[in-house]
Amino acid sequence: MKKLIQVSFFTLISLSVMTAQSIKGSDTTLPLSQQEAEAYIKLNPSASITVTGGGSGVGLSSLLAGTTDIAQSSRKIKFLERQKLMDAGKSFKEVIIAYDALAIVVNPQNKVKNLTREQLEDIFTGKITNWKQVGGEDLKIVPYSRETSSGTYEFFRESVLKNKNYMNGIMSMPATGSIIQSIGQTKGAIGYVGLAYLNSSVRAINVSYDAGKTFVVPSMANAQNKSYPIVRPLYYYYLQKTESKVKPFIDFILSTVGQKIVSEVGFIKVK
Repeated sequence: MKKLIQVSFFTLISLSVMTAQSIKGSDTTLPLSQQEAEAYIKLNPSASITVTGGGSGVGLSSLLAGTTDIAQSSRKIKFLERQKLMDAGKSFKEVIIAYDALAIVVNPQNKVKNLTREQLEDIFTGKITNWKQVGGEDLKIVPYSRETSSGTYEFFRESVLKNKNYMNGIMSMPATGSIIQSIGQTKGAIGYVGLAYLNSSVRAINVSYDAGKTFVVPSMANAQNKSYPIVRPLYYYYLQKTESKVKPFIDFILSTVGQKIVSEVGFIKVK
């Protein structure tokens, strides 16, 4: 994940000066929002943007409570969340700011390189418990998951587990960084993280969604050409009444400059 991003002033024609605002929610989207905010503030020194994580559910709850201007989410808003906002008389808007590929990761010492979606389902629902059952060594599998407030938790359950429940007692972690650290320290561990979070502490698994006929590497190129199957949109939600306040920043993210940052941080551009 690159930390330094250069932005040319000539690429941005016009941006309104923005008052202080806050962005809260998805830990997956957190590094992108931080980099976008830093770049925006360089162009608009009077702007003030605070970005915090906590999970997609936390961001959307905060939007309802009026304690954040933008909820960043790695999943689509749920029916109940939508209903609560509407019941409170709060009309909202949804914007896709980028796409993210979800990588399945293991400890670098693990010899297993390929897993089917069905095998992943069985691992995370507790049917497969030892790596020897999927071609690895005789070693207990230790699955790690995000906590229930995470949009990544919801998306993985929907896309990979086909809406089946996670196994009882699964190791639930509060942030993606915690999953990376834990898997890097545990030989039998497996978990899932956004593509932008991959580093040398873990190794990504090739995944098959066609019962083992084709295994695809989780990469930016494969996510863009749609050969890698575990890809999702990343959302911003905001209240319609605050549109004039937040739109300049959102327009910046969707601009050529902002979408260049999307790629540099490790996500997939909207266009």
